[in-house]
Amino acid sequence: MITHISSSLFHSPLYQKAMDIITLSRSISTYLSQDLSGLHDDGSENAFIYFSGDIVQQSVSLAPEIAKAEEARYSENKYKHIASVKRLTYLLNKNIKRLEKCNSNGKDYIPLLRSELKKFKQLQHTWTLTL
Repeated sequence: MITHISSSLFHSPLYQKAMDIITLSRSISTYLSQDLSGLHDDGSENAFIYFSGDIVQQSVSLAPEIAKAEEARYSENKYKHIASVKRLTYLLNKNIKRLEKCNSNGKDYIPLLRSELKKFKQLQHTWTLTL
């Protein structure tokens, strides 16, 4: 874990957007888990419950990877963390698409998360070019 994160990172639009995505994905996951945690009539569980946990895990991983890329001294390490942010963004988008198909009232909030992720991708592109 990074012990000394520069204060300018906390003012970075990309980092702030990542923090917004974390908050939003946690809220959506909590809301969805209430609807999706019950068992089906045959005793099986709803597979969408795992996707709601995945969006939280992937969104929580974004901010540390951004910090590591910002703090990396060598370009090879920067590119490794940039690639990780891109992969997490891709997986997050993929799981959001999966959750749009779930049978829950909470799926109405998923377009909001998709919109925030779209803004994040735009910021990510600019950020990648500036590193």
